[in-house]
Amino acid sequence: MDFTELVAVAVVDSRIEAELIAGLLRSNGIKAGVNADDAGTQEPALQLQGVQVLVGPQDAHEARQILAAR
Repeated sequence: MDFTELVAVAVVDSRIEAELIAGLLRSNGIKAGVNADDAGTQEPALQLQGVQVLVGPQDAHEARQILAAR
């Protein structure tokens, strides 16, 4: 997967919430990752810009459908 092509399908307030969403997507067969500017979880206060859940562009539509159904 080319990381320059990833699409954010959710932006949430915490890494924990983002990891739960990514886990949901993974359990549905979608490769998902989390992007947070929080110094490797050492500075959670830096998450004020939000934490992104990223998927490949080919999975974005299906991922959004799964999230909308929840």
